[in-house]
Amino acid sequence: MFGEYSVNDNQAGSAGDGPTPAPGTAAGNLPPQPSAFFGRKRELSLLHELLEDRRLITLTGVGGVGKSRLALRAVSEAIGPRPDGVWWVELSPLRDPGLLTTTIAHAVGLADHSARRLDEELCAWMADKRILLVLDTCEHLVADCRHLVGELLQSAPGLTVVVTSREPLGSPGEEVVEVRPLPCEGPDSDALALFRARAFAATPDAAAAFADPARAAVAAEVCRRLDGIPLALELAGARMRLWSLEQMAERLGERFDLLSDTRTAGLPRHQTMRTTIGWSHELCEPLERLLWARLSVFSGDFDVAAARAVCAGGPLAASRVERVLTGLVAKSVLLRTEERGAGARYRMLDTIREYGHDWLVELGEVQLVSDRHAHWYAALSEAADRGWLGPGQVDWYRRMTAEHAQLRTALEHLLGTDPEAALRMAGALWFYWFACGHVHEGRGFLERALQAAPRAGGAYHQALWALGLTTLLQGDLDTARRLGEQCTREAVLLSDPERELRAAYLHAVSVLMPGDPVRALALAGPRARAGHGGRTSGAGWLLCKLATAYALCDLGRFEEAATEARALREACAELGERWLRAYADYVLAVAALGLGEHGEAARHVRAMLSGKRLLGDRFGIALGLDLLAAAVAALGDGELAARLLGTGHAWWRTVGRPQMGSPSLTALRDQGERQARAAIGDAAYETAFLGGAAAPTG
Repeated sequence: MFGEYSVNDNQAGSAGDGPTPAPGTAAGNLPPQPSAFFGRKRELSLLHELLEDRRLITLTGVGGVGKSRLALRAVSEAIGPRPDGVWWVELSPLRDPGLLTTTIAHAVGLADHSARRLDEELCAWMADKRILLVLDTCEHLVADCRHLVGELLQSAPGLTVVVTSREPLGSPGEEVVEVRPLPCEGPDSDALALFRARAFAATPDAAAAFADPARAAVAAEVCRRLDGIPLALELAGARMRLWSLEQMAERLGERFDLLSDTRTAGLPRHQTMRTTIGWSHELCEPLERLLWARLSVFSGDFDVAAARAVCAGGPLAASRVERVLTGLVAKSVLLRTEERGAGARYRMLDTIREYGHDWLVELGEVQLVSDRHAHWYAALSEAADRGWLGPGQVDWYRRMTAEHAQLRTALEHLLGTDPEAALRMAGALWFYWFACGHVHEGRGFLERALQAAPRAGGAYHQALWALGLTTLLQGDLDTARRLGEQCTREAVLLSDPERELRAAYLHAVSVLMPGDPVRALALAGPRARAGHGGRTSGAGWLLCKLATAYALCDLGRFEEAATEARALREACAELGERWLRAYADYVLAVAALGLGEHGEAARHVRAMLSGKRLLGDRFGIALGLDLLAAAVAALGDGELAARLLGTGHAWWRTVGRPQMGSPSLTALRDQGERQARAAIGDAAYETAFLGGAAAPTG
């Protein structure tokens, strides 16, 4: 029966139906595994042993040696219960060490709705959990990872951390596992198996070459020349589409022979990898080399539209970018994936991106292409702002979630080169900070942008308002109220009704949350809205209606609250909007509960939870579960109410502030608990509550 009301909110940004948890785990976000895995039996056996009794394991090795793939296979096969999940944190796109904690928190499903330091919040959240955490690609953040991992391990005795890096963290108790290249001696070597598989994928004609023992020996020599480094083998295998084995061996030999005078005991493996990438680079068409260099400004993955906007120019026409991308995929320079709601996405491995960036420096285009990248994502943010309260809202949520790494990179660049553009972009992303679970990060960017840009105009007001929203969700209500008052004064100076309404919402909720619904109603109610004017379909008007409905519920004026909420829901339905509509359903449920219509309340809150799940709104899900518990408790189902309260408790922990410190929200939750305990007794309540609290939230 409980499953009928359960919420399964997949981690934001996951594709398809989400990753499959590792054996013995309840949750996780592991990336898809490659279809084939070659060798590494000894390393996997060692890692399986270490994962049973070591708490910090670091896989080291040169770029391209296969650290990430080995870590993924090992943690996917990890034996032993991990009831709180196996979580993968991709750090290669991260350039600002200050966002390390935010990145980890977001990956494990901890929304940052608290004014506490996020590292403290993360430590507290992990303290009683049994989690396996993988930090992938840490070499550019070694000192910061060492510090944070140390804090987490000290705070959370059930935590195990696996790190991949080109160098160890140097932490106490760290178990370092050096990942070596694949063995390449003999006709059945792992290196040869990988090379053969990639060659077969490139062309069916490769089968004949490997069937001939003499030519198979040539293939083995290629593997030896490449030191058995997996990425080098994959790049070479992709060339079999154009070359024979003999041609490859000859040209590869020529390439390495150029370095023979500088070698002593043999070519270092990092030089082997770089030389192989350089060889692949030389074999690309001129336009492919140009695109490769320009794509190096992207952090993480990207889509065709972004590549076209950022990288076209000169000899590379925009109309040819997609074809050139396809060529780079065929040569294993790019990886291509399909994501739900985001379409085709492309990404470069770090080692390949670094090589491309060196060439971009040689071309003298770093500033030019970085500017294009930043302004493209600034324009995308403004388009998302315009489309947020419309039928494309869920698609915008998915797309902006997929672009998270690029948004960060763009904002960092603009803060250093064009503060006014950074201000516009940070303000346009208000919905992303406020509604999509990035409150800490948003507050940081907004405060930096507001300090750097001119303190006047519409962009300044928008960013100031967006900052107020983040402080509101963090429970920093004094700051939120102060910002609401400041926004109100400046909106009047701008003579902009929409900005006046947005400021009124911020000010109203900042006084409503600590318990002053009368003042909130005066600020955002019908009379105040009429005085401001403005579009009734604008965000300001709709948010004020929501604040009004909340205030009326707190005052016990449930029929009036329901009238406001129904009008809000109808307006949102007409716009095709889901986020605010779900909150209208929430108010309708509260009003129905207050009027004694418990079945109607449960119906509305289930509709609310459905909408919040679509948008990954953890705050909304936590709110809804408390309210649903109160409704089913009133209907007499104490066991289900207890389980829902337990699940709600788990979700509130991911938000950081149970019931946001609001007296009315706390009273509602306590009402459901009292009724549930009265129905089934304390012992049964505790059992059901603990069962609900164990439900996954990721």
